[in-house]
Amino acid sequence: MHDTTDAPFESVQEVLDRFAEGGYLADQRLATTVFLSTRLEKPLLLEGPAGVGKTELAKALATATGRRLLRLQCYEGQDETKALYEWDYGKQLLYTQMLRDKIGELVADAPDLHTAVDAIGDQDSAFFSERFLASRPLLDAVRGEQPAVLLIDEVDRADEALEAVLLECLGEYQVSVPEIGTYRAATPPYVVLTSNNTRDLSAALKRRCLHLFLDYPDVQRELEIIRSKRTGLPDALAAQLAEVVRDIRGLPLRKAPSISETIDWARTLAVLGVDELGPALLSDTANVVLKYERDLDRARELIPQLRDPNRDVPEHLHGHGHGHGHGHDGAEVEHYEEGKRVRAAMDRPGRHDNGYYGARTSGPLQRSGANRSPDTRRLPF
Repeated sequence: MHDTTDAPFESVQEVLDRFAEGGYLADQRLATTVFLSTRLEKPLLLEGPAGVGKTELAKALATATGRRLLRLQCYEGQDETKALYEWDYGKQLLYTQMLRDKIGELVADAPDLHTAVDAIGDQDSAFFSERFLASRPLLDAVRGEQPAVLLIDEVDRADEALEAVLLECLGEYQVSVPEIGTYRAATPPYVVLTSNNTRDLSAALKRRCLHLFLDYPDVQRELEIIRSKRTGLPDALAAQLAEVVRDIRGLPLRKAPSISETIDWARTLAVLGVDELGPALLSDTANVVLKYERDLDRARELIPQLRDPNRDVPEHLHGHGHGHGHGHDGAEVEHYEEGKRVRAAMDRPGRHDNGYYGARTSGPLQRSGANRSPDTRRLPF
């Protein structure tokens, strides 16, 4: 086993070997991109359908390099306090209560309210300091003592305002805290961003990253993955299962089976102790990989013909069949396009008011509720 105490990769082959030791089978193209990402210190943006191993790659990278994994799960409406940092108001209040007498002494000699407020305001630096700073994943990745792999998962679900917040961190590996200053990473984190293509990401974000599109694996590669996971399913049946999954992905499904679901299906069949993949068995267990009734109906219509060596699959059951088993045909393309339209509508200019970060007249110092600005932040006393 390779010593992975924050050990950089020396070659593409080493990426392949160390990932394989951790149970992640990367191909040459993916390994090359990972190698370049770590050597050039550029974030890696992975796009592609859900379930092709994008998130798992970040976990594998952390395992292979011995770095801690920090994860920022993106969602609509998320603001920078969940991504960067926020002030620990509860801790500030506790300190205020404990120091009540001392604060009383500060304003004891004040002749009027204005002077008393100025005296309290002079103590801002004591309460807006590192002691009360609660790091979130981006700041933790930058100022943490241990090198990290930062996973920014499903960045396409975040609003464009948060996407803009990411730029400073991704471009310069630094985070600015107005009350304290700028933190710059002593050891730049390895950053992996994932996107399921529900909306287009900005050109500024893509420009800062190495980009790679991950698709579903071919049959042979998926079989190797099933074997590596030691599902307990005999090789011959695993090979048949990989072909069945490939053909199912060719259907116009709402959601094509992911790699992890294929592994779950293999484990399910192993638990049942099957020695033959008959149509009835596949139909009865297809719900392991298909989560919508319409998808199940389509698959059950196809499965009996998949198991017939002289099968003649009706044309209406096929996807566009361009060979890689990727279900981005038909309904899935429609699903992606619909997702893009929805996201585009949600990200339209003017959606946010002036108090929202990223609005034309706002910024970190103007935003309310985040306790960032000296003008708007909430004092604990």
